[in-house]
Amino acid sequence: MSRKRVLALLLVFVAFGVLLVLAASLRKRPGAVVARDLTYGTAGATELKLDLAMPKEGSGPFPAIVFLHGEGWRAGNRRQMSHFIEGVARMGYVGVTVEYRLVPAARFPAQVEDCKAALRWLRANAGKYRVDPGRIGVVGFSAGGHLAAMLGVTGENVQAVVSFFGPTDFSTRDWPRDLEREVIVPFLGGSFADIPAVYERASPISHVTKDSAPFLLFHGSEDELVSVDQSKRLAERLKSFGVPVRLVVLEGEKHGFTDAHNQECMKQMMAFLGERLKR
Repeated sequence: MSRKRVLALLLVFVAFGVLLVLAASLRKRPGAVVARDLTYGTAGATELKLDLAMPKEGSGPFPAIVFLHGEGWRAGNRRQMSHFIEGVARMGYVGVTVEYRLVPAARFPAQVEDCKAALRWLRANAGKYRVDPGRIGVVGFSAGGHLAAMLGVTGENVQAVVSFFGPTDFSTRDWPRDLEREVIVPFLGGSFADIPAVYERASPISHVTKDSAPFLLFHGSEDELVSVDQSKRLAERLKSFGVPVRLVVLEGEKHGFTDAHNQECMKQMMAFLGERLKR
C-alpha cells in the first residue's frame, strides 16, 4: 500500500473516531440545519464551494468553526468534514467545511487564498447564517492543519486554531524524500534549492507575531510523514511572542490516531474552542 493511501486511510480513521464521539454525546441535543454547495468565490472559471451547518434552534449569533480537510493539498474534498460541521452545529456552533483548489491545477498560495476568501465570505454573510464574525475558529488535519495555521498567523483575525499534525516549516525538509518529491515540490512549485523564498513564505512559522491566534496543536510522537518537531518548533515560536499555545504530543501515535486518543483529542479540542469562542 502506498504512503499516500495509508495517509488517506488514517485521516478517514480520525474522522470516524470523531463521529463516534460526537454521536454519543449529542443524541439528545437539537438538530442541525445544513446548507450545501454555497459559492464563496471564483477562481477563473472554477466556482469555489463550501457547506455550512447551523444550530436548528436559537437566533444566534453563534460562534463558527471552519474545518479544512487534508490529503496533501492534492486530494480530498469538503464532504470529508461533513460529520464535523453537523456535530458542532448540535453544540451551538455554525460549522463550515471549505473546498479549496488542489494540486496540480493550482499551487501555493492558491489554497491559502481560497481559505481566506471563505473567511471573508463567512463574515460578509454573517447575518444570514447567524454567525458572530468576531468568534471564528479554524480546525485542520495534516495539509488542512497547515492551512489552518496560515490563517492563524497571517492577520485573518481568527480567534482560535486547532492543527492536527500539520506542516509548519518547509525549510527544514525533515520528511521522507518521496513525500517531498511527490507532495511538497508540486505544492510549492519547485525544490527548496530553486525557490527557498517560497518555502519560507509557505511556512506558518515564518509569519508568527504577537497578534497571532491562540493555537492548540496535536501531533503523534512517531509521525513518519510530518515530524512532531514541526509542531514543537511552531509552539516554541508562538511562545516566544507571548501567544497562547498548547502542544499535545500523543506518545506512540503516527500520522493519525487510535480511537482512544481520538476521543481524548476531541474532548480537548472542543474544550479549547469553547474557551476561546464562547466567552
